[in-house]
Amino acid sequence: MPTKKKATSESARQGERVKSLVIGSGPAGLSAALYTARAQLEPVVLAGPELGGQVSITHIVENYPGFPEAVGGPELTELFKKQAERFGARMLYDSATEVDFSKRPFWVKTYEKEYLADTIIVATGATPRHLEIPGETEFTGRGVSYCGTCDGFFFKDKEVVVVGGGDSAMEEGAFLTRFATQVTVVHRRDELRASAILQQRATENPKMKFIWDTALKNIQGNGAVSRVQLENLKTGKEQEFKTDGVFIFIGHTPNTQIFTAQLDTDAAGYLRVTPYMETNVPGVFAAGEVADPHFRQVVTSAGMGAAAAIQATRFLENKG
Repeated sequence: MPTKKKATSESARQGERVKSLVIGSGPAGLSAALYTARAQLEPVVLAGPELGGQVSITHIVENYPGFPEAVGGPELTELFKKQAERFGARMLYDSATEVDFSKRPFWVKTYEKEYLADTIIVATGATPRHLEIPGETEFTGRGVSYCGTCDGFFFKDKEVVVVGGGDSAMEEGAFLTRFATQVTVVHRRDELRASAILQQRATENPKMKFIWDTALKNIQGNGAVSRVQLENLKTGKEQEFKTDGVFIFIGHTPNTQIFTAQLDTDAAGYLRVTPYMETNVPGVFAAGEVADPHFRQVVTSAGMGAAAAIQATRFLENKG
């Protein structure tokens, strides 16, 4: 398959030569590291500043096979890491800043050094989406959060607002009831998009209530969040709502910025892949939420990482 657009290449790229370079360290990246390591490709994993991606900040994972009593996200991440390292994967807390996929070996520059890779597996995941309203940036870390499991403890005996209606909003909202006295879910529609079991748990939770057909106009406070302005999208009526915190769960943006000049993406920016995790550049594969706007589960991301690694191994075998 032809490349979408070739980056400007330099005739004498330098860097450490590796058989497989995995960019990202969530379930997809660590699963890819495990499989490429077992195939003796000696993978180097650019883990980023923190290992594990979104699952590492998830309090409890209930639906990953093999853990009938559930497992903590950080614990699951550490198990992934240990298993991959057992077979020789090398974890580096570094991030890719520039890439050139116009020819093999592929060139990748990081904050620390440069690499020449025979195969690439992109597993950079996705980043929480922002509301882009007044006060959101100003109060981030001072009442505005995108991770209930990270910041819930700071809202003990307080009241918080959760924005969103999907699985993440219901899961994180339910978690926040461990600390907050009240969790108010503000949703733009008149029904939730979350799975049936999560909807049931949320609506039956006495600490959770719902404001429908409503959006946040702005976030206000004096040094910390104290209130939000709400607008009913059907009537246009606005109201001030007192709250100690705002937790935002409205989707994610794929982390594809440094790849879009060379790899095909869909309208939302997610990398396009074949059923074999192949991008439009032979030898470059993608896995996990960077290429999955639909399922977005730990188990599906891990499966995609395994598939990408198997295909990378076969690619190298076919190339001799």
